[in-house]
Amino acid sequence: MTDAEVPKSPPAATTPDPLVIRSLEFDGPMATVDGWRPEPRLPEIAFAGRSNVGKSSLLNALVRRKAFARVSRTPGRTREINFFRVNEQFMLVDLPGYGYAKISKERKLAWRPLIASYMRNSPYLRGVVQLLDVRHDPTEDDRVMLDFLAELGVPTLLALTKVDKLGRVARAVRITDLCAAYGVDEDQVIPFSAHENIGRDELAEALTQLLNAGPWREEPEYVPRADGELAPRAIAIEAELEENED
Repeated sequence: MTDAEVPKSPPAATTPDPLVIRSLEFDGPMATVDGWRPEPRLPEIAFAGRSNVGKSSLLNALVRRKAFARVSRTPGRTREINFFRVNEQFMLVDLPGYGYAKISKERKLAWRPLIASYMRNSPYLRGVVQLLDVRHDPTEDDRVMLDFLAELGVPTLLALTKVDKLGRVARAVRITDLCAAYGVDEDQVIPFSAHENIGRDELAEALTQLLNAGPWREEPEYVPRADGELAPRAIAIEAELEENED
């Protein structure tokens, strides 16, 4: 049999990308509880986590862009909610990082009313991706956020970042321990590493499922606020968070 007659193996099957990014536009920031935000008209997926958890790297890997989310040299500096329109189909919402030790207590607590107001009042929020560093136990701020997400009832994915910093055996043990600490099954968390491209497609598939699942609460009609007009329940939320501070 000649080389020309040798049957050729079929090409290896490739898994289709669950989230192909065809367009990505920055729609603007929301800086204060009662401030401007882009007009809600598309489903939204929000990303939350403490400063330096690797959120910018995760977002860059997710949308396959090198500089989509800027990696700040000074953690804790970004204090706005940033909105990005993806494929004219949904909004990716980058929440401000929290918990950086070298900023004032006042600035540390500033994220709470802003994020709480957004989550309670955004009419098309479909889910939240909560990032946690696989190497560390949850901080007090992480626990406040996790408790708030549970109380709100919003569908939540846990992304364990920086798994490349651990060896395979240590990584598996750590994931098991963290799942036990959070009271979740291992299939409810997504190990992630932007550096080693771990978990990108799994996260993209989970986001697609969240978007396709539809609303988890009644979606109210959004009424734009005039400049300076306080967002609904903003004062009550801030008072609630201050009470929980003890």
